[in-house]
Amino acid sequence: MRTWLALLLSVAIAACATPRPALYDALGGEVGIERISGRFIAAIADDAMVRPFFAHSNLDRFHEKFSEHLCDIADGPCDYAGDSMQRVHDGMQVDEASFNRVVDLLIDAMNDEGIAHGVQNRLLARLAPLRAEIIYR
Repeated sequence: MRTWLALLLSVAIAACATPRPALYDALGGEVGIERISGRFIAAIADDAMVRPFFAHSNLDRFHEKFSEHLCDIADGPCDYAGDSMQRVHDGMQVDEASFNRVVDLLIDAMNDEGIAHGVQNRLLARLAPLRAEIIYR
């Protein structure tokens, strides 16, 4: 019995000690982030609820800056050089339902790319503090 307990404890400790891949790598690196961003932006374009918020956006620039922002937030080799979220969303009056819908579309894009839920949660936890800079501006 003690041998099994010791073995189980050793395996548990080894599992905890195994480092998680960096978030950037877990998202698939540059290619993965580009694919997530592309799916996300396509979903926004198809969504009647949130599409109006992006009606005057340059979609190519949005894709570039969104990918750059995700890369930076995920500790990738990028430095986000776009405007602050507050500046981007000033005057848009994004409400909570619309904000939540955009989050859902991002989650859908990550699901479509096969990103594990734990990795999604790590990214969403890093994005969550931006909420205050986006809604009701």
